[in-house]
Amino acid sequence: MIRFTIDGEPVAQGRPRAGKDKNTGRTRVYDPAKSKDFKQYVKLVASQHKPIKPLEGEINLVVKVFKSIPKSMAKYKQEMARDGELRPITKPDVDNYVKGVKDGMNGIIWRDDSQVVSLTVGKWYSDNPRVEVEVKVIS
Repeated sequence: MIRFTIDGEPVAQGRPRAGKDKNTGRTRVYDPAKSKDFKQYVKLVASQHKPIKPLEGEINLVVKVFKSIPKSMAKYKQEMARDGELRPITKPDVDNYVKGVKDGMNGIIWRDDSQVVSLTVGKWYSDNPRVEVEVKVIS
């Protein structure tokens, strides 16, 4: 099993952006800068925990997303959030957080993210924003 933490505010995968290529005039689709930077950060953190060679076979992935507690939230709600009694039901969706994490681990932790056959994702509030990742080979 491989476990690691990506410290800092979690970043959800943004909508792809389109623009014209200056040289060819063709339309090009690309990641927003914030999403691209987060994927690079995930690659850096994942590379510190990578196996000798990328994992093969079926993979179970657990991702726990801890968002900052909003300062505008009422004090009693902030305490509930710290205790795990109040969880984020705001956007972005959990699957958008997972996309960047999975893409960042391609070729480092596993060969391809299509190997993930089981996925558990959750969102919480925390004074220490981060993403906790757990990877386990099933087969």
